[in-house]
Amino acid sequence: MQRPTRRSRTLVASLATLILVATVAVFSTIGGAAPTAAQQQYGPTNTAPPVVSGEARQGQTLTTTNGTWSSTTTITYAYGWQRCEANSTGCVDIAGATTATYVVQAADVGKRLRSRVTATNTSGSSSTFSALTDVVVAGASGQITLPGGLISVPASSVVLPARLVISNIEYSQMPIRSRNPLQMRIRIKDTRGFVVREALVYTNAIPFGRITQPGEVRTDQEGWATVTITPTRLLPLRNGFLLTQFVRARKDGDDVLAGVSTRRLVSARTANPSS
Repeated sequence: MQRPTRRSRTLVASLATLILVATVAVFSTIGGAAPTAAQQQYGPTNTAPPVVSGEARQGQTLTTTNGTWSSTTTITYAYGWQRCEANSTGCVDIAGATTATYVVQAADVGKRLRSRVTATNTSGSSSTFSALTDVVVAGASGQITLPGGLISVPASSVVLPARLVISNIEYSQMPIRSRNPLQMRIRIKDTRGFVVREALVYTNAIPFGRITQPGEVRTDQEGWATVTITPTRLLPLRNGFLLTQFVRARKDGDDVLAGVSTRRLVSARTANPSS
């Protein structure tokens, strides 16, 4: 085998130097180093789908999360909602539904809903869907949306398995220091979270005789029944004592201890009369 001459070895070394210089020049032009995998940018990649919360019922509000995404740069999000058949097929976009919340409509009854979240960064965008909701059911008849956002329904629309709930008690005087008439306000909701109007509310003291017996009072549009109670001489007006009351709510036609009716014991403090 012929050994390389000094001239051939010099030529090989010169070629190697030229290749090295050219490589350095190329990488200097694009930033001085070859890009690593961590420096490469890519569009958002979904790692966990969005989740929809809220009741699938007409008139209720659904809310979607963004889900979890992987991205090398800041992400912005856009939203959409789809209506699907009860068997989870035939999904179509809902016109105008472009925020992270959606109020369930009459057209959704008998369907399933899902959210679509689109994530966008400087390199691209990607979309993914939430799981489908339960089949949407009709809302209670006679719904009224109150200024604060609560929904008012008539007592007649509350049917089993829904029940009435005595949710709030307020007294115009607390503690009770005199035997003058005072106002007791009782708010009625149902187990679906609606405030209930036209419910019949009854209250009496335990033991009996500590207040003058008021009659049943109907709740107003916001679910409040205002009852006038007058303490009798049998109610101790001293520190450390309580006026304990039985409260019941029912709807017309229901047995007082059956149907959707509800009962609760409540107490109000008494105190020494004001000097």
